[in-house]
Amino acid sequence: MDSAILSLLGAFLLSIMGLFVFIWSMRKGLLVENPRAASIIFAPGELGKVDDPAIPGNAQERLPGAVAGPGEGEHLVDPDELRSRIEADHSSAFPVFMFIAFACFWLVLGSLAGLTASLKLHMPDWLVGEAWQTFGRIRTVHLTAVLYGWITNAALGVIIWLLPRLLRTHLVGAMWVMLGGALINTGIASAIGAIGSGWTDGMEYLEIPWQIGIFIVAGFICIIVPVLYTLVNRKVESLYVSVWYMVAALLWIALLFIIGKLPGVHTGVQQATTNWWYGHNVLGLWFTPISVGAIYYFLPKIIGRPVRSYNLSILGFWTLAFFYGQVGGHHLIGGPIPGWLSTLSIVQSMMMIIPVTAFTINMFSTMWGRMHMARQSPTLRFMMFGGFMYMLSSLQGSLEALRSVNQVAHFTHFTVAHAHLGAYAFVTMVLFGAIYFMLPRVLHWEWPYPRLITLQFWLAVVGISIYFVGLSIGGWLQGLAMLDASRPFMESVAVTIPYLQWRSVGGSLMVLSHLIFVGHFLAMALRFGPTRTGAALFTRPANALELSHGK
Repeated sequence: MDSAILSLLGAFLLSIMGLFVFIWSMRKGLLVENPRAASIIFAPGELGKVDDPAIPGNAQERLPGAVAGPGEGEHLVDPDELRSRIEADHSSAFPVFMFIAFACFWLVLGSLAGLTASLKLHMPDWLVGEAWQTFGRIRTVHLTAVLYGWITNAALGVIIWLLPRLLRTHLVGAMWVMLGGALINTGIASAIGAIGSGWTDGMEYLEIPWQIGIFIVAGFICIIVPVLYTLVNRKVESLYVSVWYMVAALLWIALLFIIGKLPGVHTGVQQATTNWWYGHNVLGLWFTPISVGAIYYFLPKIIGRPVRSYNLSILGFWTLAFFYGQVGGHHLIGGPIPGWLSTLSIVQSMMMIIPVTAFTINMFSTMWGRMHMARQSPTLRFMMFGGFMYMLSSLQGSLEALRSVNQVAHFTHFTVAHAHLGAYAFVTMVLFGAIYFMLPRVLHWEWPYPRLITLQFWLAVVGISIYFVGLSIGGWLQGLAMLDASRPFMESVAVTIPYLQWRSVGGSLMVLSHLIFVGHFLAMALRFGPTRTGAALFTRPANALELSHGK
C-alpha cells in the first residue's frame, strides 16, 4: 500500500472517529448554546473585572471602570473558586516553568540559526568553513529548533497550565509530565546535533532521524496519559472550548508524528504526499488548535466578558477537524500525484474559510467596545494581533491553493513568507501573549520591566511586517520570472536579492525582540528588577495576596 493511500486512509479513519465523538457530544448536549460553558472560565462575581498580570498596577486601577458593563464588576469574587484556581496553578507550576525555560532556550538558538540562514541567501560566501554552517544544515537546525523546540515547548506549557484551570482540578501526574518534557527536549537536542552532522531523514519538517524520534514519541505519551487522567478527574460538568482544542491537538500531534516517522514506509514519489500531509497538519492540527484555544481563553478572561457565541467556537473546532486533514496536497499541484488528490486538497483548503470566518466573527463581536484595552494590556495586544494574523494567513492559504495562484507562488519565497505569517505572526505572537499572562501566576512575581514588553511587541511586529511584505513581493516577482521562458533562470534569482536583504533586516528585528523577551524572562525568574506592587505581584502568602486583588 503506497503512502498516498495510507495517508488518505488515516485521514478517513480520523474523520470517522471524529464523527463518532461529534455524535456523542450532540447526544450529551455539549454542543448546544451553553452560557454556562462560555462563562466557566470566570468565578462568580468575576465578570467585568480586568485580569492581566502583565498590566502595570496603575493601568489595573484605570481599566475596570472602562470595561465593566451594567451590573458587572460590582460583586466580590467567590474566594473558594479563586483558591481552587490558585491550587490548580500550583499543581502545574513546575512543569510549566520547565517547558517555558526550554522554549526560551530553543527560541534563541533557532532565531540565531534562522538569521544566519537568511544572511547566507544573499551572502553565500559567509561562514563556509565548516559543513554544519552550510545553508542546508543551518536552515534545518533553525526549522527544528523553532518548530519543535520553541513552539512545541511553549504550546505544552500553555496546555499544562490551562487544563487544570479549566477543569478546576489538580494536574494528575506532574512528574510524568516533566519526564515527558525531558524526553522531548532530549530528542530535540539530539536531532539538532544529528542534523548539524549531516544525519537526517531528508523530509521537510520530518528531518529528525526516526531513531531519535522515538524519544519524542515516548515524551508525548508521558504527557498525554496524565492529561487524559486530569480530564477524567475534572470537577466541571461543561468542557470549555479551549479544552476541546488543546486535548485534540495533543492527540493529533502524537498520531501525526508516529505516522510521519514510520521507518521504511514512505519512499519515492509517495513520500512527498506524506511529507506535505504531515507538514501542513503540524500547522493546522497542532499549532493552530493550541493558539486558537489560547485566544478563546485569554481574550475573554482579560476583558472580563464571555465569548460572544459559544456555538461559533464549537463550529470552528469541528470544521477545522473535518476539513484540514488533506490540505497539504496543494503543495504538490503539478507533481506526479493523482489529480484527484490535489483537487481534494484545493477543495478542503477553500473549506477552511468556514472555521476561520467563525473564529473571526466571534472574536470581533466579543471584543466590540473593548478593543481600546489593547493599549494597556500586553497580553491582549499580542492576542489581538495573533488572531488577526490567523484570519489573514488562513485566507491567504486558501487563495494560495488555487491553481492560478499556485502556478506563480509555488517554489518561490512567497510560500516562505506565508509560512512565517502563520507560524510567527499568528502562532508565536499568541504564545508570547500567553507566556506574559502565565508566568506571574507561575513564579509569583511581576514582570520587572513593563516597557520591555511593549518594546518586544513592536520589534516583533515591525520585523515580521518587513519580512512578510518583502518576501511576498520578491517571491511573486520570482514566480513571474520563472514562468517567462524568455528570461534566463538566474534572472529569477537576481530579482529576489533586494527582498532577501529586507528579509534579513526584518529577521534581525525579530531576533532582537526574542533576545529582549528571553532576557526579561531570566530577569523575572531570578527576581531582578525593581520591587513593584500591583495586581500581579505575589509575595508570600501568595494565596492571600491574590485573593485580595480578586484574581
